Amino acid sequence: MSERDDRQPAFAAGRVQKADIDSSAADPVFVLAPPCTFSWGICAMLGQHPQMYGLPELHLFTAETMAGWLDLCAGETYDMDHGLLRAVAEICFGAQTEHTITRARGWLRRRAHFTTGFLLETLADRVRPLIPVEKSPSVVYRLEFLQRAFAMFPQARFLHLLSHPRTYGESVMEVLRETGKRQSLPETHWLMHLASFPHSEAGDVSTHRVLDPQGGWYSLNTTIVEFLKSVPDDQKRTVRGEDLLADARGGTLQIAAWLGLRTDSAALEKMRHPERSPYAGSGPANARFGSDIFLLPGPILRPDWLARRSLEGPLSWREDGQGFLPEVNQLAKQFGYE
Repeated sequence: MSERDDRQPAFAAGRVQKADIDSSAADPVFVLAPPCTFSWGICAMLGQHPQMYGLPELHLFTAETMAGWLDLCAGETYDMDHGLLRAVAEICFGAQTEHTITRARGWLRRRAHFTTGFLLETLADRVRPLIPVEKSPSVVYRLEFLQRAFAMFPQARFLHLLSHPRTYGESVMEVLRETGKRQSLPETHWLMHLASFPHSEAGDVSTHRVLDPQGGWYSLNTTIVEFLKSVPDDQKRTVRGEDLLADARGGTLQIAAWLGLRTDSAALEKMRHPERSPYAGSGPANARFGSDIFLLPGPILRPDWLARRSLEGPLSWREDGQGFLPEVNQLAKQFGYE
């Protein structure tokens, strides 16, 4: 297949005609949230809107150039490149198979001289006029990653997706337990890092295991809040994931209206089916992952996320019976949690 033929997007049939949206409206929407939250489910929901395209985790803005990104992937303990490989295979080569994943690897290597922003723009151009939705949790680990995304896409919209700190902590620890049953320490290293973040920034989590994910919830959400101070009001929105899932129709209507998209019943109904995303299941053997949702079996949207949580009382992952730290309580209350 020629490079010209490669440019035929896999989604073209049955999604949306180019006349439905002005072709200039292709700046991405970034969903900002820590790992092990509602973010993949929400991204997939948004991506099913007839005018949007939900991407897997690309992790692009952890580096300035694709050469740097490829080097980072080679040194990571998890399959950081799987999401981008699957996206390239699907968008540029029409399917996610072992063969197209191999082609996607070559496609990325031939573009090592690109900036990471230009690589995302290249994919956005291929799904145009659909608006890409991206939710890589790695972007919220450092302020510089967020600033890089904003500098490269100054017209992008940013959705800060919240979760209760108790829900977040329980999710992180559950994923760590379940994954630890199946994988060796090197493969779960990033989860150990997450469960002990930000303490693990200063040391080896394999020997300094302070596993209390509330620190990560506080640190990562604080980074997002700090970043959003620099973003114009009309380009940012904060929403609690629990509220969005409890009132999916009302919540998705508000987000669609904010983005200037269709808000008719047919469009909103499509958003109720995130399982229809081309990235909702595991990929082929040479790129199985692409989202933290694959770490645990079960539906994309889990009913237990809606269970009422309290900021009071001991934490299930601590053996000393302690509750949330004062700063965690304060930030959670600012977000409207109780």
